[in-house]
Amino acid sequence: MRLRILLFVAVLMFIVNCENKTNLPDPLEAGWNGESVCEVLEENKELRVLKCTFPPNVGHEKHYHNPHFGYTLVGGKFRITDTTGTRQVDVPTGYNFRNDSITQHEVFNVGETTAVFLIMEYK
Repeated sequence: MRLRILLFVAVLMFIVNCENKTNLPDPLEAGWNGESVCEVLEENKELRVLKCTFPPNVGHEKHYHNPHFGYTLVGGKFRITDTTGTRQVDVPTGYNFRNDSITQHEVFNVGETTAVFLIMEYK
């Protein structure tokens, strides 16, 4: 019985210590070649709204996102690297996306136009 309790406590500590922790920067801290690509438009106790702008040949270094909703103000063509691999995608203007868990990725604008996104992160 004591072994079961110790095992349960060890597993519980592991889960608590792993939950919501990453060594990666958040989207505001991350940039590209030392330059910021996101700015805060609004922040309060429940929500942070970012506007992220990616001219051609500019990316966003590997970073994490808390649960969030995103909206594409101006679309573009990107190379995205995440936990599933690397792929190229065309993101159309008006496209929206949502993640209810912590995610991580790196993106790079491989297109010829400047792309702009709104990211609303839940706190």
